Amino acid sequence: MAQDAHHHDAARRYEPDSPYAWLRLAAALLIGTVACVGSWSVVVVLPAMQGEFDTLRAGASLPYTFAMLGFGAGNIAMGRIADRYGLMVPVAAGGVLLAAGYAAAAMSQSLWQFALAHGLLIGLGTGAGFSPLISDLSHWFRRHRGLAVVCGASGSYLAGVVWPQIITWGLAHYGWRATHLGIGIAALTIMLPLAPFFRRKPAAATLAAADASSAGARGDLGLSAGQLQFLLCVAGFACCVAMAMPQVHIVAYCGDLGYGVARGAEMLSLMMALGIVSRIGSGFVADRIGGTATLAIGSVMQGVALFLYLWFDGLQSLYVVSAIFGLFQGGIVPMYAVVTREYLPAKQAGVRIGLVMSVTVLGMAVGGYLSGVIFDFFGSYRVAFLHGLAWNFVNLAVVCWLMLRARQRPASPARLAGGLGG
Repeated sequence: MAQDAHHHDAARRYEPDSPYAWLRLAAALLIGTVACVGSWSVVVVLPAMQGEFDTLRAGASLPYTFAMLGFGAGNIAMGRIADRYGLMVPVAAGGVLLAAGYAAAAMSQSLWQFALAHGLLIGLGTGAGFSPLISDLSHWFRRHRGLAVVCGASGSYLAGVVWPQIITWGLAHYGWRATHLGIGIAALTIMLPLAPFFRRKPAAATLAAADASSAGARGDLGLSAGQLQFLLCVAGFACCVAMAMPQVHIVAYCGDLGYGVARGAEMLSLMMALGIVSRIGSGFVADRIGGTATLAIGSVMQGVALFLYLWFDGLQSLYVVSAIFGLFQGGIVPMYAVVTREYLPAKQAGVRIGLVMSVTVLGMAVGGYLSGVIFDFFGSYRVAFLHGLAWNFVNLAVVCWLMLRARQRPASPARLAGGLGG
């Protein structure tokens, strides 16, 4: 009897939305902030790389593209590992990969060596700080799932607030090689000791209940899991091609306009800081109106911000527009994870969220590179902003179609019984 009571207490201690779940969220946020340095360090050093390796803007954008491709592969691989072995393994592996990657980048003697270090090591390691964390948190929360997912995803934006300032300081005082070495050491010493905290896995009953709910929700849409996965990937790719233009090129853009790269780094940090506000706000909204509707709102607002870049390029106005862009687009990418968990099988959450996230990262990689190519061709970023705006319309069209389809079909009994989020 006493043993049964003990098991019951233990089960309650680790159930969804428990104090343990919130503690796990806090630890995941720290891991994400450290691991996602790989998404931002290369943006800050882009002008230095262009000078060091004597290349055009498109060439200097290559390491970012490689890092994003590695990050995309890392999201899928680390998500699959998390589904099978739990979150501890990806966190530990991510720390080791980041340390090795930044050491290799610090010693690189050519642009290609620098790019390969980002693609094969840093990108994969950064993957441990995004999709596996988001999919894991989606299992530990039910009532506050939207909020938990966006808070977990905010690690990548916190990284965008903190790391550009640290890296700018490191570049000025110690040079880019020593700075890269320092980043690798920091990642290893923070991530490796924290990995054992994530040993515990969600209960089988929690996963089974979530699977039943998502099957009902998917039936209401009238789409197979594969069809919905494909549509989410198309939408994710399109929105991130659009998103990449300001995020990847704002530092270089400010340099071209004569404001200096330090101003651009400040705008990037401001963009990311307000992106966190946007992410958390979108979590509250998603818990009330659902992930798809929240995604549509974010897409419209991102389009408005991109449009503003076409009209304002003064120093003060660029700070304002960058702030607006951060505030408008921050909640978009985590909403794909929320929608995935609403409609797709919970036991495959790691790999399915990883797949959607990897396609959003591919969109960032392609968008970042194409913006550099467009700049080299036209000698101006104006066409690159228009290019981003066009992709944003593609995203909005797919999301609105899904919203209309969900509203036109009557809810199934399984869906009504399971609740919206599972």
